[in-house]
Amino acid sequence: MYPEKIFYEPAIVNYELGRYLIKKYHNKPWIPIENHNDIEELRKKPNKEFARMKRYLIVGVRKTHKYVPNHKVSDFLVPYTSSGCSATCLYCYLVCNYNKCAYLRIFVNREQMLDKLIKTANQFDKDLTFEIGSNSDLILENTITKNLEWTIERFGKNEKGFITFPTKFHMVESLLPLNHRGRTIMRMSVNPDTIIKKVEFGTSKLGDRIKALNRMCEAGYRVGLLIAPVVLLENWRDMYSELIQRLADEISDKAKKQLFIEIIFMTYSFVHHAINREAFPKAVQLYDRSLMTGRGRGKYRYISQIRAEGEEFLRAQISKYLAGIPIVYVV
Repeated sequence: MYPEKIFYEPAIVNYELGRYLIKKYHNKPWIPIENHNDIEELRKKPNKEFARMKRYLIVGVRKTHKYVPNHKVSDFLVPYTSSGCSATCLYCYLVCNYNKCAYLRIFVNREQMLDKLIKTANQFDKDLTFEIGSNSDLILENTITKNLEWTIERFGKNEKGFITFPTKFHMVESLLPLNHRGRTIMRMSVNPDTIIKKVEFGTSKLGDRIKALNRMCEAGYRVGLLIAPVVLLENWRDMYSELIQRLADEISDKAKKQLFIEIIFMTYSFVHHAINREAFPKAVQLYDRSLMTGRGRGKYRYISQIRAEGEEFLRAQISKYLAGIPIVYVV
């Protein structure tokens, strides 16, 4: 049962959320650490222990609060209440450094983070949108901390700004009755069933994700859709055509009226390749030399021509089956 053990900074006892987690998981092993960014016991573990490390929970105090300007569906990327994830997507961009980003880290100083968020929102004449889920999946985190519920209701009382987050999970039941006042935007990330089963280990099924999107829309939330990341496995055209047709069939008419689409092609790295080879030796191989090229040191992306073909295909399929729904960007 998750979590198997918890590594924590002693200072978490000074925060309401820290005390809540200590009480909630009182029967779990708690191991004190000096810094959630540098845990020697985990740093020394080999790649084959990656999946086991995903069972650990790290609890600390966030020290970094710098906002990063963004020009896609938000104005700023905001460091928020968690980093990393307990799921195991083989391409996960959060695995930037194996020993630092493998596991879910919870930050208990949520009051400090939300206060800055509201203060920043109120400094501008226009409504800004803040991406609070770029470092973790907040729907998943919410099952542990209830942080997303806490955030939505409190930010909803503000008169300015919007918060947004992406997710691959369906556990939205506790969010539906909240008084969000239209200031929260959920974006559901989707992929073909085959990709979810073979690549996105530990995430929700496609059908459950679509139902969650519809339910959030019915509850008055603004909703968006990410086709992300696009993974060009064998028969990818058939898989993504079937995906888009299924989205057209199962997304509610109400959701379609406000929906927007983001498309993100997979990037990969030497770190991913090394971890997956040792931790998941029987898993599908994502690195394909015939389709990929270098993108900086140790990083890979799809060759420009291949990626352009993928974009053209997806745009055509969306135009055919989801006509009128805007694609806000493709990267």
